[in-house]
Amino acid sequence: MTLNGPVSSGDLVVFYGLLKQGASGMPAHIDLDKAGVFLGPCRFRGALCDVGGFPGVVDGDGLCHGVRYRLDNADLIAPLDEFEDVLPDDLEASLYVRKRVDLLSDNGKSTGEQAWIYWYNQPITAFPRLADDNWPLERGRARKTGT
Repeated sequence: MTLNGPVSSGDLVVFYGLLKQGASGMPAHIDLDKAGVFLGPCRFRGALCDVGGFPGVVDGDGLCHGVRYRLDNADLIAPLDEFEDVLPDDLEASLYVRKRVDLLSDNGKSTGEQAWIYWYNQPITAFPRLADDNWPLERGRARKTGT
């Protein structure tokens, strides 16, 4: 599994929470509309938890909901990694890590696509799992304001 690996223009990214199109908590300093294209819903394996007013996906057997996004400008990865507290030189301290996952259809079958996703990288013992593995657009709060 590749963690925080190189990203190229044209790569797919899955957003499942604050960065989903139309979500409350979207950071103003990250302009997803100018750096790529939202392609529609997708599913992936995991468990979606509320980790303090924002979502985190961890290993699990659930069929999580996300939104596919084609990254047309790979320069956007640096501000996304910063927003997600990805620390390439200190994986243990990183709030999230960026990794590749297989995308699935609504019935759990592979679509043949892979995408980058921000995977929660801290213990989740005290955080509740969302029963439907779907983060609502209106739920949550902004984590950072950015520069």
